[in-house]
Amino acid sequence: MLPVLGTPRLLSYDVVIIGGAIIGSSVAWWLARNPDFDGSILVLDRDMTYTNAATSHTNSCMRQQFSNELNVRISQFGADFVREFRHYMGDDPEVPELAVHHFGYMYLADTEAFANTLRANQQVQASFGAGTQVMTPVEIAAAYPFYNVDDVLLGSHNVVDEGYFDAGTMFDWWRRQARQLGAEYISSEVVGVERNGDRVVGVALASGATIACGTVVNATGTRAAVTAAMAGIEVPIDARKRFTFVFDCAESLGMAVPLTIDPSGVHVRSEGDAFMTGCPPDDDPAVDFDDFAMDHDIFEDKVWPALAHRIPAFERIKVTNRWAGHYAHNRLDQNVVVGPHDQVSNFIFTSGFSGHGLQQSPAIGRGAAEWITYGEFRTLDLSPLGYERVVTKEPFVETAII
Repeated sequence: MLPVLGTPRLLSYDVVIIGGAIIGSSVAWWLARNPDFDGSILVLDRDMTYTNAATSHTNSCMRQQFSNELNVRISQFGADFVREFRHYMGDDPEVPELAVHHFGYMYLADTEAFANTLRANQQVQASFGAGTQVMTPVEIAAAYPFYNVDDVLLGSHNVVDEGYFDAGTMFDWWRRQARQLGAEYISSEVVGVERNGDRVVGVALASGATIACGTVVNATGTRAAVTAAMAGIEVPIDARKRFTFVFDCAESLGMAVPLTIDPSGVHVRSEGDAFMTGCPPDDDPAVDFDDFAMDHDIFEDKVWPALAHRIPAFERIKVTNRWAGHYAHNRLDQNVVVGPHDQVSNFIFTSGFSGHGLQQSPAIGRGAAEWITYGEFRTLDLSPLGYERVVTKEPFVETAII
């Protein structure tokens, strides 16, 4: 790994990416590898250990079970990128194949209204080539006998390109190759974004230095609104806490558990020989960026009862690890904002993934790099996810939000 330097080599860069975790590194990699882009790239992050970044707390999941065509397309590209990772990385024999576990997502409906939503979503997904299948309770029980389906009306399941993958290796190689191709990574906090009318002209660092730039990319995750505010821009994104638990089960289930979305809001999946579960809190306010305190009652009060009801073998389990992480929550519609600000055209958003960042990072990084290079999205039109909807307050409708 190339060293992270403490001071930028140049006084001016064509592109400054604020935030060097998975999204910022995706943008940097796509830009650096594009033969049509010959500019300089600076990636800045306040903490290059990424200790509290969403990237470090992710469950690394991937799915195509969305209700909107664009989200399905974004995830399909992500699945292809993961499957063909070495090829995308230039067929470098040193690049490893990514480990992928395709046991799929299993959405369970216990009301007719949600069952109808899953049916409608399956039609959308199938029309674009996703392998989603609607399953009756009898079919679910036959395929996965460990479930209690007494209160289930319908399930939606897809074992094609759904499950979880080794996102850490993807992140590591994006950073590694981006730097080999000339992108510069600096551990430094941005404390100001300088504007001249409708253009961003530079960023101010905590060190006192000011770096001139042609384009700024906001890849600061939960801090996206703070970064935007430095440029006099608003975006409805804040930090929301999510809890994850890893546990062992005394009884073998005999097969992997799909990533199960229980009607209670609790989700669970296999994690090697163990299991991973989590949920949002019932009261889900915005939290401080450094608030990673665990709710030590939520497992006993909410998670375990839901697990034991859905999979009776989970009556006898032992928690072996737990942590709290953050979503970069888009209050408008819980979908990413990508592309330029409507009035400050060289301020680029890649913000507000609301839990979808890892699986969407290949397509969003590619799209942002295309916009910077060509002034348009070329391979996949991401404009419905642009900033304009923030101005008009018209949500991007997506019903399959976890």
